[in-house]
Amino acid sequence: VQLQASGGGLVQAGGSLKLSCAASGRASTTYATGWFRQGSGKEREFVAVISWSGGVTNYADSVKGRFTISRDNAKNTVYLQLNSLKPEDTAVYYCARARLYYYDTYIPGPAETEYAYWGQGTQVTVSS
Repeated sequence: VQLQASGGGLVQAGGSLKLSCAASGRASTTYATGWFRQGSGKEREFVAVISWSGGVTNYADSVKGRFTISRDNAKNTVYLQLNSLKPEDTAVYYCARARLYYYDTYIPGPAETEYAYWGQGTQVTVSS
């Protein structure tokens, strides 16, 4: 399984970006997929996750109401819409596939250990 994150860039505070995570390989879409981020000098943190069915999502409190995760299984792609961006959102954003599948609406928790197959990351920089 390979994950390719894209869509990052430089944006002013209050602006928007849409990140994409394209998956390829065996059983790449039959799993929940999450987004994490890592700011400079910080630990990687959970951002959002979506079930394989797309019907269940969860967000970190810091992005709730501003970011939206979605997926298009026909395109093997998961998206993260970033709105009302703040300088503190500056980070490298990574997508990751859940380690296990239980049922269509299953979502793993925020711990990195619940995810396998990480993408290479895409840089998001928000200027003030």
